[in-house]
Amino acid sequence: MKSVARMALETGMIIGEDVYSYQNVLVAKENTVVDKQLISKLSRYSIMCVSIKEPADMTVTRYERVRLSSSFKNFEAVYENNLKAYKYMIDDFLWSKTPVNPTFLLQIHDNIRNCTGSGEQLLDMLYHLLPGKDNLTYAHCLNAALIGNVFGTWISLSEDDLKTLTLCGFFYDIGKLKLPDHLIWKPDKLTDFEYNWMKTHTTLGYELLKNQDLNDSIKNCTLLHHERCDGSGYPKKLKCDEIDRFSKYIAIVDSYASMIFAKTCRGSLSPFQIIGNFEKQGFEKYDEIVLKLILKKLAYAQSGRHVRLSDGTEADVMLINEDKLSSPIVKSGETVIDLKEYPNLEISAIL
Repeated sequence: MKSVARMALETGMIIGEDVYSYQNVLVAKENTVVDKQLISKLSRYSIMCVSIKEPADMTVTRYERVRLSSSFKNFEAVYENNLKAYKYMIDDFLWSKTPVNPTFLLQIHDNIRNCTGSGEQLLDMLYHLLPGKDNLTYAHCLNAALIGNVFGTWISLSEDDLKTLTLCGFFYDIGKLKLPDHLIWKPDKLTDFEYNWMKTHTTLGYELLKNQDLNDSIKNCTLLHHERCDGSGYPKKLKCDEIDRFSKYIAIVDSYASMIFAKTCRGSLSPFQIIGNFEKQGFEKYDEIVLKLILKKLAYAQSGRHVRLSDGTEADVMLINEDKLSSPIVKSGETVIDLKEYPNLEISAIL
């Protein structure tokens, strides 16, 4: 809501809260539509200023409320400006062979990070961004750098390691910029030929960075971020101890970043759906200790949220089940539901 002087009121505005005179007489109720008669009435009662609803006050979903908030609009503007700067530096490297200065990349991270008060708030802002179709791969990498820094803080990395992980996010998927967007962002399932072609982005990225003056872990991330601890990944089918630890971190970041990106075939997944997907994939694919720490943080960040279940029921998140983080205990009206006991029911949206 915003305060508006009586002289600046316009017909069609909506009163944000009950208006009382100095004698405690109710002059206008909340949600009253302003017209000429109401403005005259306010004048008779010497009301100088009233609260008026803004678009964000009249939205229904949390998604709409966040998107219309002034804090998100500021974040989006800063994000877009820094995305342009990042894209310019990467393109200059790809086409003119100009080395990318890591200090500048870290400054881009800080510019965006400083728009939010906490790591949880930053993830929430990223969740509500709408990716531009011309910048999908660049935005995905920028998001990975931001997410990686948050996750790295959660798992208590040192300051130097935190910088390395952030830079891994900026660089790890650079090989995709050597492949066509219609392949990388195809909404339908890839053919076997397309999938094998797409997998070459790891080696393409490594070839781009191998002679650059960068930390070896950053170079390794381009090649190894699709390796999995159980040996099911690519390109080398390495197992846990054979994979650079930063590549294991980025594997988690990459999967999370992909799930918050809205795609043609689906919208962004809810935080609990994302946690559920990791649980379904099995912890053996990732660094189990690290992944469980991150998922626990993600789950507890949703405590108290108003949510919609997959059957349409609305409820509030009461308690997190630590042995099934994606299925908390929720309360709908007077009914308490332990989602762990209902495997076919999930939280489909945060309201």
